[in-house]
Order: sequence, then structure tokens, then C-alpha cells
Amino acid sequence: MLYRIFLFVPDLWKSRELLWQFTLRNVELRHKGSHLGLIWSFLSPLLMLGLYVLVFGYIFGGSFGVLPDETPVDYGLGIFFGLTVFHFVAEVLGGAPALIVGNPNFVKKVVFPLEILPAASVLGALFHMLISLALVLIGILALGPGLSLTALWLPVVLLPVILLLFGVSWFFSAIGVFFRDVGQIMQFLTLALMFSSAVFYSAAKIPPEAWAFLRFNPVLLAIELTRDAALWGRPLNYHHLAYVYACGLLVCILGHLAFKRMKPAFADVL
Repeated sequence: MLYRIFLFVPDLWKSRELLWQFTLRNVELRHKGSHLGLIWSFLSPLLMLGLYVLVFGYIFGGSFGVLPDETPVDYGLGIFFGLTVFHFVAEVLGGAPALIVGNPNFVKKVVFPLEILPAASVLGALFHMLISLALVLIGILALGPGLSLTALWLPVVLLPVILLLFGVSWFFSAIGVFFRDVGQIMQFLTLALMFSSAVFYSAAKIPPEAWAFLRFNPVLLAIELTRDAALWGRPLNYHHLAYVYACGLLVCILGHLAFKRMKPAFADVL
């Protein structure tokens, strides 16, 4: 069974040029037709960062209750940090069900590797997430408590999230071919995920009754781990990190296998 862990790597590596082209296509299509184009990838998260600091930090006076001298700016940065990871997940979830259905011409091409469509959507979302992440790190460095060496853990924490989304994108893009209602259900699931992933609050504030269930949410744990590493400078919980890695690898493997299994029937349905 261990060989299946990287079963998806040869498929992506073999089609790496196509994967790169479709990733660029996804990035460009996001702001196609706008006058500023790619500049919006930087401007939008920058405007949102200022809005979160103003509304949640200063107007509502919120606090995570982690840093002893937490400021409104720290709270706004914490929310933006959580939303950066969540929006990465939500963008992939929201677009996955329509990826194959929206490209029927590729399905009928026998030699076209359909696996790259979901993978390219993840990489396109990753590009925009990295821009937001860079801005929030600059904000922490310039306006917040500053960065410590624990921030070097960020790539380690985000890697299993990327693997998780590869699996999720493969699975739901395949399911979306057979069940068109998945796209509608995904809107509710995405909203439920936002409120259950500690985006606007710290995991320490979750009541024990709710934590008994929410502790199994890998997105919640990933958001907390990223804040610990870059914003709060706390030691990472390695048990949580191991769990996120286990979820990421398992979902990636199962999602890829499910896609491969359902792929032969795509042409008949479409």
C-alpha cells in the first residue's frame, strides 16, 4: 500500500508542462477583463487586511486572548491569517464540482490527462494564497509582534493542506460529473467550515463539548498551527501537525484513486 502514497506524482510529472500552462491559465482568468489585471491579486488582500484590522480590531475590539499585550492590529492580523488559509480551501472546494463538467471537450480527448484540471485549480488557488500570506507576514513584521524563527515552520504546516486539497479537488470534481447538486451543497459546507475552523476565534475558546468534535477538523488545526508559528510564536503541537499530515496524505491518496476509478465513465455521462 505504501507505493500508492506517491501514485499521483508520476501522473502530474508526466504532464508537468500542461499542468503549468493550466495553472497560469487559472491565474490569468481570475482577473481577465479588468484594467489592473494581476495587480488585483495584491490589491484585494491588502484592502481586506486593512478592513479586518479596522472592523474587527478597532470597532469590535475583538481579542484572541493568546498574546498578553494583544493589540487590535494583532487581532486583525490573526483573522486575516485564518481567512488566508480558509479562502485557499474554500476556493478549491467551490470550484471543484464544475471542473470536469465545465470542460467536456477535454473529456472526449483520449490522450488528455484530466487529472491536471483539478491539480491546476489547486495550484492557481495556491498562487493567490501565497500573495495573501506574504502580505500578512509583512503586516506581522511591520505592525504586529514581529516574526520569530518559528515562522520557518509555515511551509511544513501548509504542505499537508495542499495535499489535502489535491485529494478534495480530485474527488469532488469526479463526483460532480455524476451528481450536479454537489455544487449547491458545497456552498453550505464551505460556510459551515468557515465557522468551525477557528477563523474568528482561538481554539482555546472552544467549549469542551464542541472541541470533542472540532478537534478532528484538519483545517482548524492547520489555521491554529500557522498562527502559532508566525503570529503568536508558540511551540507547535506536534500531535496536531502529525494528524494534519495524516489527513492530507490519506485524502490525497483516496481522492486520486477515486478520480482514476470514475474517470472512464466521464465520457458516457457528459
